[in-house]
Amino acid sequence: MNSKENIYFIGIGGIGMSALARYFVANGNKVAGYDKTPSDITKTLENLGITIHFKDDVNAIPTEFKNQSSTLIVYTPAIPKSHSEYNYFLDNGFEVKKRSEVLGDITKNTFCFAVAGTHGKTTTTSILGHLLNECEVDMTAFLGGISENYNSNLIINGTKVTAVEADEFDRSFLTLSPDYACITSMDADHLDIYGDASELTKSFEEFTKKIKPSGKLFVRNGLPIKGITYGIEDNSDYAAQNIRIENGTYIFDVKTPEAILEDFRFNLPGRHNLSNALIALAMSVEYGLPRPQLAKALASYKGVKRRFTYQIKTDDLVFIDDYAHHPEEINAVHQAVREMYPNEKVLAVFQPHLFSRTKDFADEFAEALSQFDEIVLLDIYPARELPIEGVNSSWLLEKISNPKKVLISKIELVKTIKASSAKVILTIGAGDIGEEVKTIKKALSIAS
Repeated sequence: MNSKENIYFIGIGGIGMSALARYFVANGNKVAGYDKTPSDITKTLENLGITIHFKDDVNAIPTEFKNQSSTLIVYTPAIPKSHSEYNYFLDNGFEVKKRSEVLGDITKNTFCFAVAGTHGKTTTTSILGHLLNECEVDMTAFLGGISENYNSNLIINGTKVTAVEADEFDRSFLTLSPDYACITSMDADHLDIYGDASELTKSFEEFTKKIKPSGKLFVRNGLPIKGITYGIEDNSDYAAQNIRIENGTYIFDVKTPEAILEDFRFNLPGRHNLSNALIALAMSVEYGLPRPQLAKALASYKGVKRRFTYQIKTDDLVFIDDYAHHPEEINAVHQAVREMYPNEKVLAVFQPHLFSRTKDFADEFAEALSQFDEIVLLDIYPARELPIEGVNSSWLLEKISNPKKVLISKIELVKTIKASSAKVILTIGAGDIGEEVKTIKKALSIAS
């Protein structure tokens, strides 16, 4: 890979792809790419000097990136195999690699922290990256979201240590060889890839075999894989104890195998986020980082965009946006909201993501959404999928037991939200609902 001067990305606007693009720019490579649509991410990449076009057209590829000997092609599995640029590079003998393979190559000769799990990867990796950076470790972290602390999905302060998300989608995490790895959760997901939950479990077991012989595996207490355990107020090797909430901030102690480390402060709401902070701390402590620096770093952690992100936070109105797209993630958001706003009416706007996921977990989605006081559903965001007959938001709406529910188009969204008396407004989902947030925020700010 070091012999390639030019790096060309097919699907450069993806969150994982764009982190790699930033990395190669910082490394001094020439970078260009294609994506289907312009976005805030592609704009920031263009501001770094990256040439991007938005039509699948071989003629749009810059001439210098058509040199086979000096160009590496990186693609995302989300692109169709019929993609003409992808096929052009394959047919002409270019070195063509998946994003996960390139990440595996980059991290191979580093001390690698890998964060695996069906939920919590992005937040955990961003906490870990922030702790390492604030403790002045020579490191790079590749994130699956935009860190609020760095306004980037790449934290770069050296090359000796890497922190990465170990993504189970498409079995991507099997390209990694981590020194330290953790598994945050193993709920059934991506059944379009795996078929059933047992195959997903097998894939996680295979991932644990990728850890270097001298390495360590950390697992959330209760998962069916052995390792150093962590948990909230339990008998784990690493446990969060003596948990208090003061002005929306968690204060807690960490029991380690050797000692009790007191008075950590963490500003993200929700027990799921507290669990993410705990495992990032556990890995950092095992690595040898000192408690005073870790405590200071954790207290300054601000979160990841679209992970329980406050858009409006006043005495009269709260508007939170979150990426939750699996029933367990919606349950976690619900727990966090009820803990922070125990007596307030909550309106949840949900955009389902993928027809297959909606079909596989329809009853679980309905049960999770029914917990909110009012539910607004949008149409399913298809992403990479074609429709499945009979699977749509009307079908999901019928399964929701709470009678205060409605299915609307995005055009009606602001009007519907403004008509509600709910004090807490949530937008949740992994599709393009995030693009509506600015409009909703502006409308609610004017109204309030």
